[in-house]
Amino acid sequence: MTWKPVPREGLDPLSLPLDSRQGYLLSRLDGTLDVPTLASVMNLGEELVTAMLGELVTLGAVASAAPPVQRPLAPDLEVPPRTDFPEAGGAAEADSPAALVWAATHRQLFEKHLHARPMDQRVAQARVAVEPNLSAWCFDPTAEVIRAVLENPRLGAIHARLIAAQHRTVAGLEALGARPALTNDPGVRRALLQNPLLPPGLYRRLWSTRRLLDQYLVATSREATEQVRTMARDLLRTTFNQRTGEERVELILTSEGRCLATLTGVTLDSYATALLCRRTFISTLLIQNLARWSAAPPPLIAHLLRQEVVKRNASLRQLLERHPNAS
Repeated sequence: MTWKPVPREGLDPLSLPLDSRQGYLLSRLDGTLDVPTLASVMNLGEELVTAMLGELVTLGAVASAAPPVQRPLAPDLEVPPRTDFPEAGGAAEADSPAALVWAATHRQLFEKHLHARPMDQRVAQARVAVEPNLSAWCFDPTAEVIRAVLENPRLGAIHARLIAAQHRTVAGLEALGARPALTNDPGVRRALLQNPLLPPGLYRRLWSTRRLLDQYLVATSREATEQVRTMARDLLRTTFNQRTGEERVELILTSEGRCLATLTGVTLDSYATALLCRRTFISTLLIQNLARWSAAPPPLIAHLLRQEVVKRNASLRQLLERHPNAS
């Protein structure tokens, strides 16, 4: 039987920690394309596409899994009889979409078969679990079980993404944050930004060493929670003057000065000002944002007034001339 994967019904892709390739692959799934066709569309190998589809199944994004391979359940999983699967011709089909959805929905697996077990038993089993139990344990709401999952030698980035996206205790997220090999994964970082319980201390540890431009993108991201955007703005203001003049100038130029609305209370030193004054400005938006920034140094205002685009634009010239640092 040729596998033609389809997205899970009612799926909200924005709720999942998908990277760009996974998101694109998910957008191509309509139930009519098999794996070889998808590989051709994406210009990737079939093995890589199959692996990506497996990750989407683990995340619960795909409503069917590849029929040829049936992974054994972990020994500690008590599996109910498969009488709830749709029947074709009076017999349940192991590779029917309903059966495969049932096998791939790890949250349901946890809630129905694992959640009620005693805490000490859940911790012990999570530490040694194999699939599909290992992914199911990522939905446990307690930090103790999450710590046990993180100690599991079979743990991978896909499990870290599930924890980052779904877990809701500070202690559990801090335990994840203590594993740089996992938090360096872009999917894990993206999921953490969408988690409303992301601790401020963990955010600062993960993003304080990143480029100013990366911090600014978080501060303006629609995917991040408002709490995270506030933390990002605070961190950007704190680290701005700790970076090189080149990096500060890069942020201002790349954002066309939009970042300056966030940088209230900061200033530019003489070196960063000199770097800006060496440039020819042609962007009206950039000049407007610099003119509205109260901390713009006098040499920069004077330099902007000498630009050809300012000389030809009376409103820009007036805006700069009204700046408190205009000579």
